Amino acid sequence: MNTPQTTRRQFLQRASLASSFLAVAPQMLVAQSGAKAPGQKLNLAAIGVGGMGRSNLKRCATENIVALCDIDQDYAAKTYQEYPTAKRYLDYREMLEKQKDIEAVIIATPDHTHAVIALAAMRAGKHVYVQKPLTYSVYEARLLTETARKQKVVTQMGNQGHSGEGTRRVCEWIQAGLIGAVREVDAWTNRPVWPQGVEVERPKETPPVPAGLDWDRWLGPAPYRPYHPAYVPGNWRAWCDFGTGSLGDLGCHILDAAFWAMKLKYPVSVEGCISTYWHDLWKKTEPRHETFPRSTIVRYQFPSREGFPALKLTWWDGGMMPARPDGLDPDEELGDSDGGLIFKGEKGVLICGCYGRNPRVFPKTLAQEASSVPKTIERIPGDIDGHEQDWLRACKGGKPACSHFDYSGPLSETVLMGNLAVRFPNEQLLWDGEAMRVGNHEKANEFVRRKYRQGWSLE
Repeated sequence: MNTPQTTRRQFLQRASLASSFLAVAPQMLVAQSGAKAPGQKLNLAAIGVGGMGRSNLKRCATENIVALCDIDQDYAAKTYQEYPTAKRYLDYREMLEKQKDIEAVIIATPDHTHAVIALAAMRAGKHVYVQKPLTYSVYEARLLTETARKQKVVTQMGNQGHSGEGTRRVCEWIQAGLIGAVREVDAWTNRPVWPQGVEVERPKETPPVPAGLDWDRWLGPAPYRPYHPAYVPGNWRAWCDFGTGSLGDLGCHILDAAFWAMKLKYPVSVEGCISTYWHDLWKKTEPRHETFPRSTIVRYQFPSREGFPALKLTWWDGGMMPARPDGLDPDEELGDSDGGLIFKGEKGVLICGCYGRNPRVFPKTLAQEASSVPKTIERIPGDIDGHEQDWLRACKGGKPACSHFDYSGPLSETVLMGNLAVRFPNEQLLWDGEAMRVGNHEKANEFVRRKYRQGWSLE
C-alpha cells in the first residue's frame, strides 16, 4: 500500500501544533492537580505582619495579598496601609474559618505561637511559610513536620540563608572533600542584642494594655502574666515563656550550612554550659527560668552517617567565641557581624559567616582548588532574597521549596535541643531523636513538649 507523502509545510504545521501542546501541557497538569500555574497569582494571607512578616510580604508582592492578621493593630498599621484591599483580622482562627479563598499563609508571630497557628493553617489545607525557628519546642517541630507530610501542603521555614550562594558553596566544598574529613565544627553568634540574663527580672509594674493590643491573644498558649512593654514588640526573644533566646534567633541561620553540608539529623547527646551568675541564682531559687542566660556554650555530638565521621559541634553566644584555628592570620576575620562557622578538616579549615556568607578555605593554597569544585547544587534565583519566591514557585506546582519541613523540622529540633540542655547546665543529655526522648534525665523530658495554658491545644 502506498503511504501518502508528507509535505514540508504539513510537517511544520504538525510540529508547531505539537510544540504548542507541549508548552501548554505542564500548565494543564498543574491545573488538574489543583495547583496554580506558574503565571497565576496565589491568594496569600499573613499572620504577624508588624515585624518580619512585613518583610516577607514585600518579597511576595507578586501575589494577591487577600488577608492580614495581627493582634497588635498599632504595630501592624504600616503593613495595613501597604495592602489596603486585604481583609483584616485580629484572630487567625476567625480568618481561617471565614475566608475560604486563602491558599497560602505566612506566619511571622513570636516563637511561642508558631506551632498552633501553622498547625491550624495546614489542617485547613493551606501552604505555609513559617519563620525560624520552626517552633518553640522539639515536639511541636516534629508535629509540624509530620502534619505537613500528611496534609501534602507546601512548606518553607524562614531561614533565608538556605537559598543563598554561600551555603550552597559550603556544601559543595565539604561534600567534595576539599578540606578532608571534618570531625569538629564551631558556630557562634553576636546574640543577644536585647536585654537578657539574670539581671533582667520579671516586671512588677502592671501598666495598662495599649488600646490596639489584644494581650490575651498575644500570650496564646503561654502561661498568663500581666502586660508589660518589656515583652513587646521586640524583646520577647529573651523571655523563656515566649522566645527561644540567642540560639533560637540565629541557630537556624548559622547551623544550617553545617546541618546541610554534613548531612546531620538528630544529635546523640547535648550538653549546655551557661553564665555562672545566672546558674548560681537559679540554684538558690525555684527552678524557673525567666530569661535565657547572657552567655551559653552548647556541645552537640552527632553519630557517623553517610560516609561522614562522628561530629562534635559547639555553639557559642553572648560574647563567647571559639579559638582561632592554627595558622590563621591574626587579622583574618572570623565569620561576620552576626556570627559564623568554622569547619575543622584533616586537610584544612573552612570559615563562613551567618547564612553561609563569604565562605573561604585555609591554608590559602586550597583556594585555587576550591574554585575548581563544580557547582552541583541548583541555585535559587535572587539568592537569600529569593527564599519566599522559592516557596511560591513550589506552591504553584514547582519543585519542593528548599527549606521544606522535612529538612527544616529536624534542623529546628536540633537547635531547640540546645535550649533544653541550657535548662540543665553541665549535664550531658543522651538524646534518642527518633523516640524524641532524653534517655538519662526524666526531668528534662518534661520540656520536650511544653504545657499549654487552658483553652489552647495542638489537638
